[in-house]
Amino acid sequence: MKNIIVFTCTLIICKCMFAQDSMVNKLDALITAYTSIGRFNGAALVSQHGNILLQKGYGLKNAYDNSINDANTKFQIASVTKTFTSTVVLKLVGLNEMSLTDRLSKYYKGFPYGDSLTIENLLTHTSGLRNFTEEDSAITETDEQRMVPYLKTLKPDFAPGTNWHYSNSGYVMLAYIIQKVSGMSYWQAVHKYIFDPLQMQGSGFDFTYLASKEKAVGYDVLNDSVKQPSSVTDSTVPFGAGAIYSTVIDMYKWHQGLQSYKILKKDLMEKAYTPFALHNYGYGWQIDSVYGRKMVSHSGSISGFGSNFARIPQDDICIVLLCNKSGSTFDLMHITDKLLAALYHQPYSIPVKRTPVAIGRDVLKKYVGTYKIDEMNLTIDITAGDNILIAQPVRDGHPGPTSIIHPLSDTHFYDEHDEEVEVTFDVDETGKVNGVKILQMGITKYANKIK
Repeated sequence: MKNIIVFTCTLIICKCMFAQDSMVNKLDALITAYTSIGRFNGAALVSQHGNILLQKGYGLKNAYDNSINDANTKFQIASVTKTFTSTVVLKLVGLNEMSLTDRLSKYYKGFPYGDSLTIENLLTHTSGLRNFTEEDSAITETDEQRMVPYLKTLKPDFAPGTNWHYSNSGYVMLAYIIQKVSGMSYWQAVHKYIFDPLQMQGSGFDFTYLASKEKAVGYDVLNDSVKQPSSVTDSTVPFGAGAIYSTVIDMYKWHQGLQSYKILKKDLMEKAYTPFALHNYGYGWQIDSVYGRKMVSHSGSISGFGSNFARIPQDDICIVLLCNKSGSTFDLMHITDKLLAALYHQPYSIPVKRTPVAIGRDVLKKYVGTYKIDEMNLTIDITAGDNILIAQPVRDGHPGPTSIIHPLSDTHFYDEHDEEVEVTFDVDETGKVNGVKILQMGITKYANKIK
């Protein structure tokens, strides 16, 4: 009987190992496919239930010496920095050194609405502070003495708490407030409360002057024929909104620290993961639902780099994607969706390289107009460009992100940022355009042409 039990246990272990190896291969094949078509160049880490399934680099770290990315490569993580800034703020709140209801005027006088604008407003992007990165003025380096007066001059987007608008200005101000409350520099506070306790030794702030063989070079263009490095953003500019660099290994340590409530108590962490009334954004976290589970995440984009950090606390899932190529963030979010589909044994497809064809301007012109998906109450405005169509979705008066669609034939197109999205125009024998079929994630939606 004992031998039978031992044999059964061994068989179960072998099956589990085979299943894990199979999942690892799926995850790797997916990211390798994106790498092969030029839509990923960086490092990835995927974990589930405390097990790291994938930890690997893809593509070039530095085209000059042909060095390759790996799990120790250091990337700028851009706006994923906000998860650290918000956590330090909540740490200080937990230590009773500040309050979520504190007004901005308690720390800095002279801001419009400063007497009503709270720390919670800054954390949740409901402050109304104008996002300085949307202004025309280029700031190459700065400090508190120059940045705060500049931010005061920007006209607020709205009164605090009345609307939602993503604002890097709010997180820059939170970093300055952290300095006032803690008596330390922002860098020192993040080290004390997060980096040091979690032994995140591959992370830091001043990427411009980082001297390390593990440092990735950021690229504006990176393909077989062109390798154009980007300029490096000085850390004083994004500051608490986007100044941190890290590795996929360190970001996994960050996930573990959050998962075990090593940095913050559970009640504060749960509050951070709760969508604020006006948007699906908590305290430094984007909140979403995936396969019936709550997902907390944040993405980032900065010159030469893109990032996405996604976690499903209920299943102890962590996905880290760091890329040293400008404009990569949308692709990283899409890859994250595919990785999650694989982890939850849901259908997904492997991307393939698409090659657009040239079609006549007169063909493109007949597709210009407004289309409507009735069951979604969604309209799509389509305009024509140079051998492309531009699609602008609108729901309830709110425009969504535009899509560039390229032709594969006179009637069949694909999305530039998601090559698996297929768009096929419904044209009758007379040449009249009746509508368009949109295939995405295996689901086809039909939009009638309404004008």
